[in-house]
Amino acid sequence: MDTIVVRTTVYADAEEVYEFLLDFPGYANYSKYLTNVRVRTGDGGVGTQYALRFAWWKLSYTAHSEVVAVDPPEEIDWRITKDIDANGQWAIDPLETLPADAPDDATAACQVTFQVAFDPDSADAGVLNLPALVSFGWVLERAIPLIRGEAERVVQRAVADLEARNRPVDLTIETDSRYL
Repeated sequence: MDTIVVRTTVYADAEEVYEFLLDFPGYANYSKYLTNVRVRTGDGGVGTQYALRFAWWKLSYTAHSEVVAVDPPEEIDWRITKDIDANGQWAIDPLETLPADAPDDATAACQVTFQVAFDPDSADAGVLNLPALVSFGWVLERAIPLIRGEAERVVQRAVADLEARNRPVDLTIETDSRYL
């Protein structure tokens, strides 16, 4: 499995961060390539299924995901249910004390981690209607690095909304992939 882990400090209460991240349909507001998120079934908790519509270049694709575990206010686990072996997690770890570089008006802080694990070789090439002379391998080699940029963008934009301010967001990014 290839992995991407994005970690940062958010200056907000862990419960607020958890509720914010549990709102999967809101993710489309933060992503360049995620155009729509539709609830297929459920109320946001375990068993909730989503249809996530992505568009890039001349391609569009709907990923089907499901929330598989929650541990409020610390963890949300999900998996992709069709076409590729992938799963992920949001982890929220409340900090006992504010970091030294916290904004003056900060009253709470937590470390937020977004992790995605995926097997690129498990992707079903037949779900994409590729243009003539374009191979699935070519698409895969170009699309997978976009995942890293998307992860960064989503976390940075979510932090700005959670904190109701724009600030430089320090991200720690770890990748383990032959494509990234």
